[in-house]
This record gives sequence, C-alpha cells and structure tokens, in this order.
Amino acid sequence: MKCRRPPTIFKAYQFLFLLLFLLAVNSLHAQFTINKPSLGFTKICANSTFNSFEVSFSFNPAGSLSASNQFILELSDGVGNFSTPIALSFTEKPNSATLSSRTFVFAVPITTGGENFRIRVRSTAPVATSPSSNAFAAYYKLQDTQFSINNFNQNATYCRGGSYVLTIDNPGTGTNDSPLKYPSLTFKWFKEPSLVPIATTPSLTVTAPGRYYVETNYGTCTSDSYSNRVIVSEASNTAAIVTSSKGNPFCPSEGPTTLSTQAGNTYQWFLNDVAIVGATSQNYNTTTAGNYTVRVDFGGCTFTGAINLVNVPFTSSLNVTGTTIIKEGETKQIVATTSANNPTFEWFLNGTLIPSATTNTFNATQEGNYSLTITQTTGCISKKEFPFEIRFPFVDPNVVLIPNIISPNNDGINDTWIIPQQYISGTNTSVVVLNARGEMVLNTTNYQNNWPEEQLDFKSVNPIYYYIITTQDNTIKKGSITVIR
Repeated sequence: MKCRRPPTIFKAYQFLFLLLFLLAVNSLHAQFTINKPSLGFTKICANSTFNSFEVSFSFNPAGSLSASNQFILELSDGVGNFSTPIALSFTEKPNSATLSSRTFVFAVPITTGGENFRIRVRSTAPVATSPSSNAFAAYYKLQDTQFSINNFNQNATYCRGGSYVLTIDNPGTGTNDSPLKYPSLTFKWFKEPSLVPIATTPSLTVTAPGRYYVETNYGTCTSDSYSNRVIVSEASNTAAIVTSSKGNPFCPSEGPTTLSTQAGNTYQWFLNDVAIVGATSQNYNTTTAGNYTVRVDFGGCTFTGAINLVNVPFTSSLNVTGTTIIKEGETKQIVATTSANNPTFEWFLNGTLIPSATTNTFNATQEGNYSLTITQTTGCISKKEFPFEIRFPFVDPNVVLIPNIISPNNDGINDTWIIPQQYISGTNTSVVVLNARGEMVLNTTNYQNNWPEEQLDFKSVNPIYYYIITTQDNTIKKGSITVIR
C-alpha cells in the first residue's frame, strides 16, 4: 500500500514555492531603479539665443551601472503622453556625477510647444525607466518680434451685413518678420478688452466692430511676438477716417506727409472739393495744407472722410501763464520748453528787449508785463510769442476788516488773504491758519499778506480754513476763510 502525502502538506509546499518565486522576482527588480527626475526650471521658454536647461535624477543601488550603460532622456508630447517619446540631446553637467545621481543639460526641439510636457530617464545596462517628471510648459519661440496685420493700417471698415478679413502679413513690409514663415507656430486672436482667444487661425473674419490683434501662441511664456492693433468699424455707423503720418499740424519743409484712410476697394482724394488727378490709392502724399477729403468704396457702400491739414512749425510752452505773484525780493525762474529747431529766445519787459536774456530760462525779479518770443531758425522758420505778468502781493493800507473769502487764481484780485496793517509784518502779531482737520498750515509773527503761497488742495469744492490772530497785547481774533476758485 502506497503512502500518500497529506493534501495540507502539498498545499503548504505550493505556497512556499510561490512565495520564494515572488521574493526572487522582487529581488531581481529591486536590483536597480531610477527615481523621478527633478527639474531645474519651472517652465521652458527657449529661443535661438537660449536653449539650455537642467534635469537631475538619482538611482539605486549606488554604483550599480554597467560600464556599457547609456542613459536616454525622453520628452513627452505636449499633453504628457510618452506613446511617441522624443529623445533629447543632452550633455552631462561637469563635475556633477556621483555614484547614485546624474545632472543633464539638454535643449528642446524647435517644434516644442505645449503646457503639459514631462521628462523621463531610461537606462540600458541595467534596463530601467524612471517615473515621469512633474508637468511643465515648454515653448521654443521661433519668432519673437512684433509683426504686422492689415499692412500696419490701424483702421478697417466693412459694410453693414458684410465682414472684413484680418490677415497676418506674409512677408509684410520692411523688416517685418512674419510668423507665417514658421509652419509649426499657432496663433491666438483677441478682441479687446477680453483676454479670451476668439480664433487660432492665421486670419480672422470680423463681423462685429472692435479692436483686434493676434499673438503667436507661446502659452504661459512671455513673448514679443504680437501684432499691431486694428480698429474695425461698420461703415453704416461711421465715416471714413483720415490720418496724417506727420501729424496735424505738420511742417511742409520736413517733407511730405502721408494722408491715409482705412482699407477699402477703391479711393478718390479731393483737395478743397476738387478731385486730385491720379490720387486713387489708400494713401496720398502732400506738402500742401488744405481741406482734404477721400471717398472710399467698401464694396456695396461708399463713405467719405476728411481732414483739415494745417502746417504749424513747432510746439512750445512756459511754466507760467497769466499773472504770477511773487514777494518783493523773490526770484521766479521762467522756463520755456520747445520743439523748435535751433531756437532763439528773446525776453521783453514792458515791451523792451532784455539784451542779456538769450536762453530758454529767465529769472524774473521785477514787476511788469513780460513776453518771450521763440524763433525756429531752421526747418519751418517762424515765431511764437508768450506773454505773462509778474506782480508783487497786493497790500491795501485801507483794509480795516479781516476777509473771510479768498480766490487764489492768479487774476490779481483777492489772490491772497489781505488783513489789516496792524496785524502784518513788523507788529509782532501771531497769525495761525488751520485747515478743516485742525492741521496748521501757517504759523508766523511776520505775516506779509502772502498766504497761500502754494496751490491749495481743492478736493472739496470750497475748502474752509480757520484763523487765530493774537496781537502783542494778547487781543485775539478768530474766524474762518473760505477758498473759492
């Protein structure tokens, strides 16, 4: 009779065999692992002048690499998928290798563009693959300069019920670097003020008025690859717009200015209501001032724009206007600012030339009626005159009452707080002025009827101040002062 092994013992052997097998497999796999790569950046914004980034990783056990081992650095697609990984070109960072870690310096391909790339590391001896890194945005900016749409024309018009097509210029004029020269690029169109893209194509069909522009899609990377803005209008609601390239007024001696209107189908320019022969383009160059009009056919509707083109030589200004009040013995520096070419300056006091004053600044110390004549000596030769007045504070010996209203508007009337002579300089009278918050704005025993010396705050319509006058014999006067414009 044969002796059979009990079933329970047989099952115990099976379980022991399976356990030993699993431990052996785990031991085999535990021999070498590559840990999750650590990124030396938060996002990749590469271009032709900068394309160098670092990634580090560790592995264990230390010193277990075969002499024939090769590391492979792989990049996912823009959504983190490794179904068709991209092998990255890299070098090992000098003096960074240890028995259990490496740091690689790599570059991304010029076709890179997306918000959720990942990196992983593979080894060949022993064979292992790391977990994928954290996700990151990565873009190679093939084109990173401003480009043009609508031939840099800032206005466009379409007829009611129609549309207008805005297109990225290719190649565009001058040094315009059109992003259409780079087929891998994508785009985002915007209608201001919204920051939500309305299209991603190289052109945009506009059916609603607004201000439009497009930028190259570099995601979260900052970029200079964007277009000029174009204001698109519906012709049924607006006339044609005319602009002058050299402004209006303009200077004919500097050469012609270019009159431009928005893009249409056909054009006809007029000067003082007379058609200009041959002026049938979107732009018209001229050095002649006058009333210009243009008739633009937008395809089914026609509108007219106009500009009264005038020539004026230059712009100038002074830091004073009208009447300026200064104390006797005080100096007021008058400064002229001008865009005139090679200007000359002539200063006059009461109609008499001041020979020594020949620069754009003049220190006025006397009362009187002044004027400055600025002459442009080259280009548009012409003159401009700027009159102004300097006055000392008015002291009326006949004032017997303390006024409660002043109007500091430099009109020479009631500009400062004029009080009776028994309280002003030389009487050793204390004069204190407080604002509505109780803050002291004046405290003197030598008052010269010159408050306020600086411009007051008109946040309220007519601010109110309070005064306290204390004479040498301790007589006190109190009241309010209302400041009006």
